[in-house]
Amino acid sequence: MTVWALIPVKARGRGKTRLAPALPPHERDRLVEAMLSRVIEAAAGAVDRTILLGPPRGALPFIFDDGDGLNAALENALAILSRGAPPDRLIVVAGDLPRLDAQDLRQLAALPACTLGIATDRHGTGTNALSLPLPKAADFRFQYGTGSAELHRAAAETLGLNAVTITTPGLAKDIDEPADLADAEHLFTLAN
Repeated sequence: MTVWALIPVKARGRGKTRLAPALPPHERDRLVEAMLSRVIEAAAGAVDRTILLGPPRGALPFIFDDGDGLNAALENALAILSRGAPPDRLIVVAGDLPRLDAQDLRQLAALPACTLGIATDRHGTGTNALSLPLPKAADFRFQYGTGSAELHRAAAETLGLNAVTITTPGLAKDIDEPADLADAEHLFTLAN
């Protein structure tokens, strides 16, 4: 079974603007890069291939984001990755998960063939990762935004897929607000 990870990333200088009250721009950029490195490292220990969605970073393969929004960019990337010899499973994972490790992603990778996994945020309403079985989920409609976990569950059901929620601290603890920064202190210290 082949499993790939797709990590959406923004251009340098455009990420984590909601952290502006707590961090100046250069510190936010360093934190974003440290979290992205953590997610890439976790993916390297859990999947066969890692691809970025957005501008290139280092030597990783990437799919350029045309700027039409996250959901449209993900649907375009899914269409591209579903052509030819797609993986058996594609894990779409946020790049702002400072506590993520390979075991978190292995849980998403090990789901049964007709099951879509939804890793919710710490509030249980947002989506920090999706595990899509291919080719059954090739036409999945991404619903990132407010209440995305429930919307992703409905999108899975539309395709006749069983949807399960995966909850681990590494998958749940994303960094969106200044109050969340405590979960990234171990990376932030290294980033300075």
